[in-house]
Amino acid sequence: MRPFIRGTLALAASGTLALAGTATAVAASAGPHAAGRATTTPIKHLVVIFQENISFDHYFGTYPQAANTDGQPFRAKPGTPSVNGLTGTLLTANPNGTNPRRYSPANVNDVLTCDQDHNYSDEQQAFDGGKMDKFVENTETDKCTGQPVLFGEPGLVMDYYDGNTVTALWNYAQHYAMSDAHFGSTFGPSTIGALNVIAGTTHGVSPAGAGVQGTMVLNSQPSADTCSAGGATMAGKNIGDVMNTAGVTWGWFAGGFRPVPASCTATHKNAAGANVQDYLPHHMPFQYYASTMNPNHAAPQSVANIGQTDAANHQYDLTDFDAPNIRDCVEGTGCPVERNAEIAGARSALCR
Repeated sequence: MRPFIRGTLALAASGTLALAGTATAVAASAGPHAAGRATTTPIKHLVVIFQENISFDHYFGTYPQAANTDGQPFRAKPGTPSVNGLTGTLLTANPNGTNPRRYSPANVNDVLTCDQDHNYSDEQQAFDGGKMDKFVENTETDKCTGQPVLFGEPGLVMDYYDGNTVTALWNYAQHYAMSDAHFGSTFGPSTIGALNVIAGTTHGVSPAGAGVQGTMVLNSQPSADTCSAGGATMAGKNIGDVMNTAGVTWGWFAGGFRPVPASCTATHKNAAGANVQDYLPHHMPFQYYASTMNPNHAAPQSVANIGQTDAANHQYDLTDFDAPNIRDCVEGTGCPVERNAEIAGARSALCR
């Protein structure tokens, strides 16, 4: 079993630097090239899609070989290399004591599954000092209640999708490089991963009850966010501070991040037809820092002002991505904002 990492897929695109996560994305623009350092194919924009709480093998374990017995057909390009994933031994004699099973896209139970345990200590125990053989007993959730129902069974934590279900991801992989031997640098749930993405650290949390010895290990909510039920703040700098100092425009886009109080209770229907909450404060890492927070979810002064410093403080609703000037900039058809201060975004799928 490979580690439960927060995987990244970097896409060199006609957009600006962007990091995307569960219903969130942060975008930034690069400044002008230094004199004498121009490149033949300069990268204007970099898009990074950030996926949390899922192992590499869960989506790509058998890439590039799909079963093609059901679902969306997938056939890799000739010469596509194999990944460091689920080998024959791991599929038939797995050290976790349970062999991985392929999820079938034809079975609704395999599409709507229980969320697996990804708590800090449990993930550490699953690693078992690097043996990677304690995932079933420490991180499995084989029974749960859902809306209308989420499927669970023994061994569920070991199972995997292939290109017949996660076809879009496998199609992306046909065009871009993958870090198939990468191990995540943190254990634990959403907040920890989000903070690590924007600050490179999970240390500096206060008060004491929000973490352990000053380190975030829980989904403690940001105290400054009006929608929060908790009270945590982070000390130190984040990437937003660095971009502000460098004069780079940027923004973090999150689902449901509309002015309060409406955004605190707004819901939408998920793939199962159930109502789920639009906005989750602990998915908003910049809200933990005094320098980049937007407590009341103030909207930008105008669409043209997205990425600039105003009342929104670089924090936006995900639908602001769809503003024409931003979309056109991403698609490479022109950016009607200040030159060298272009804004872009990265769409991100809800994955809960």
